[in-house]
Amino acid sequence: MTNTYFFTGYPGFIARSMISEVIDKHALGIGHMYILVLPAMKKVAEESLNQIVRQSPLSRNHFTIVEGDITKENLGLTLPQSHNLQQEITHVYHLAAIYDLAVKKRKAETVNIIGTHHVNQWVENIPGLKRYTYFSTAYVSGEREGTILETELRRGQAFKNHYERTKYEAEGFVEETLKKVPTTIIRPGIVRGHSETGETTKFDGPYFYLNLLERMRQMKMPVIPYFGRESNAEGNFVPVDYVIKAAVYLSHADVGEGKTYHLTDPDPYKMHEVFRMLSEEYLGKTPKGSFSGKMSKSPLMKPLEKFLGIEKEALAYGASHTKYDCWQAQHDLEGSGITCPSFKETLPAMVEYYRKHREDRQKHVGWKS
Repeated sequence: MTNTYFFTGYPGFIARSMISEVIDKHALGIGHMYILVLPAMKKVAEESLNQIVRQSPLSRNHFTIVEGDITKENLGLTLPQSHNLQQEITHVYHLAAIYDLAVKKRKAETVNIIGTHHVNQWVENIPGLKRYTYFSTAYVSGEREGTILETELRRGQAFKNHYERTKYEAEGFVEETLKKVPTTIIRPGIVRGHSETGETTKFDGPYFYLNLLERMRQMKMPVIPYFGRESNAEGNFVPVDYVIKAAVYLSHADVGEGKTYHLTDPDPYKMHEVFRMLSEEYLGKTPKGSFSGKMSKSPLMKPLEKFLGIEKEALAYGASHTKYDCWQAQHDLEGSGITCPSFKETLPAMVEYYRKHREDRQKHVGWKS
């Protein structure tokens, strides 16, 4: 029996990667793939899909781009169109969201909360559904510190930004849907480039450190200081290929039904260790001295953020003393051959990709020359 897939969030990088991984691992069992895209993104989606097909054993006839919008009732589909799709689909991957720490409240609520509510309602009316996979984030933990378990969501936490809060509320809705349909919730850490190629679509997270180091290189600084060395905060950065492989495996395995998984680094480095490794790999220099983390509250940080391409909302993650327990994910991935690569081992590919593409403005978040 073949499976029929439905994806939101295309042509985003994660959605594209998920489709390619599903094809790679389950090609013989794929009957059809339906891909929901905003009408304004149809041309880009077509071009991206053609690239996937050229590298796939499947023909273009296995794919259908469906124009729609999760922020609208019934995903913006006509009733006959919606009904026909629901009678056919077996697997739904909901990846559409605003992944932006600086997102405005209304936009975040419209897409992340209302959009997910609409997808949940739609999924609950699929009679042959085998699995609904929802992409959340480990940072639904908000401002909580200490060890965060995969089984926890509501702990009265506050939030650092609208992104965290709206993903938290959206996951709450998905937990209600989980009681009605077979569901898997995926909570990735901060996603970075591919562990082998270094490929990424956006230089954020640990790449802000590389932006900083590049500026220091341009200014020919003789000494590279540590930033926030007094903090013992961990940097939970996971390569995109680990997240994709693990998510596809867990969303097909029987053991994954009804569970929430932290796809995070089981052995993360401290932030100051991450900075040291990046500095040594990128500049060949070991940092000395320290630039106090208290500087993050200084009025001087606003122009510095613009200069370095750092969202002020991202600075809080470098001082958050939070550990994401991923025991359930590690346990259920046993025997699959899927493990999270070490940050240290994959660092050269990450840095080399940045070095080659650092002038690409499309990959930077607000970095001005």
